[in-house]
Amino acid sequence: MLVHLSPTHDFKPSRTLSNNTTTKENTTMKFNNSCRSSGYSATLANNILDASKPIHCLSIELEPQQKFEDKKPTGEIIAYKAWFTQSGLPPFEVKFLDSVKLPNYLAVVEFENLQAVEVSYNVYFKADGLKEVK
Repeated sequence: MLVHLSPTHDFKPSRTLSNNTTTKENTTMKFNNSCRSSGYSATLANNILDASKPIHCLSIELEPQQKFEDKKPTGEIIAYKAWFTQSGLPPFEVKFLDSVKLPNYLAVVEFENLQAVEVSYNVYFKADGLKEVK
């Protein structure tokens, strides 16, 4: 699946099945960014997501992210992740440093301080929080 949002930006999931759905494993959003910067940026997140379209929550519970040392989990939870979607884009994961209360499945949400970073053409998102839009 290839989605064109503008002439200079192409998005595609890492794995696409024959029926145009993506698998959960390795579905990091791909992004060809001609103007790369280092670190997380609100500008990159704003370039990827369309502010005029709603973002829907796909997760019903947070996925804890553990700290790893020597390629082994320590049991210490350092962040939480949840899945979201927006029309025209593949599902994407957002990391939260603190636990957040997720709204119901498919509820429309807004993020607090949403930022994105590109690493090896993969885009990763993080936010300080979220709220349900009613």
